[in-house]
Amino acid sequence: MQPKPQPDYLAGYPANLTGQIQRLIEKDQLAGLLLEKYPAAHEIRTDRALYDYVQQTKDRHLRNTPQPNKVFYDSKLQIINNALGIHARVSRLQGAKLKTHREIRIATLFRDMPPQFLHMIVVHELAHLKESQHNRAFYQLCQHMEVDYHQLEFDLRAYLTYLDADGQPLWPANNTSK
Repeated sequence: MQPKPQPDYLAGYPANLTGQIQRLIEKDQLAGLLLEKYPAAHEIRTDRALYDYVQQTKDRHLRNTPQPNKVFYDSKLQIINNALGIHARVSRLQGAKLKTHREIRIATLFRDMPPQFLHMIVVHELAHLKESQHNRAFYQLCQHMEVDYHQLEFDLRAYLTYLDADGQPLWPANNTSK
């Protein structure tokens, strides 16, 4: 059995941009640029703090959308689904009624990233509360909630590419408690 290929985080971007990122990695300069732009990790370490952060963001931008019932860091997310976050609707039978619960799962690797990257993934998953597909309306909603959404997504993808090239984490965990 062959090993599963690593995801190409920069797929879909123009060759000139992906080439620049590869050259920066090869010259050992990408880490410095990212650290200059994003100097520190956020302090949202627990699932409860993440839930509160998601609720505050949702209340600020999407008041009339359904409340997520559960929000948590998921350590298996990126490994299993090659996803960084998931918005899921889980239906459960409660008595004679079918209840739908909404869950937002954020990959644990976001626990040790800058606040801008966490905000970007939270905005992405919250946008799924209104728009299920990755279409124009979805990305407009993301940009409404985070003006720099596309730049943050690109910078995050550049960082993930750096990590895949055997780079060391730039924002090491300063607190590993759950």
